[in-house]
Amino acid sequence: MELLRRGYKITVGKAKTKEIDFVCEKKTEKLYVQVSYLLASEETIQREFGAYESIRDNFPKYVVSLDEFDMSRDGVKHRNIRDFLLDPDWN
Repeated sequence: MELLRRGYKITVGKAKTKEIDFVCEKKTEKLYVQVSYLLASEETIQREFGAYESIRDNFPKYVVSLDEFDMSRDGVKHRNIRDFLLDPDWN
């Protein structure tokens, strides 16, 4: 709902065999968002961050979860859900 409120058109994306939860577009802006409850296992981390492996553009890519510590890697930003939703500028 927050993405819609901010004026983004939202679709589900597909990158080879992996799914991107939210592909958000507004004019020339685009951002990708993967959502996970917690990044509690290496399998979950690989699944959520790995979804971006075949996407080669430079638009922001996020993994959002309830985890409090930053697990950003390989250019993909990890954000706590509260911080993500309250941030006025996601880029």
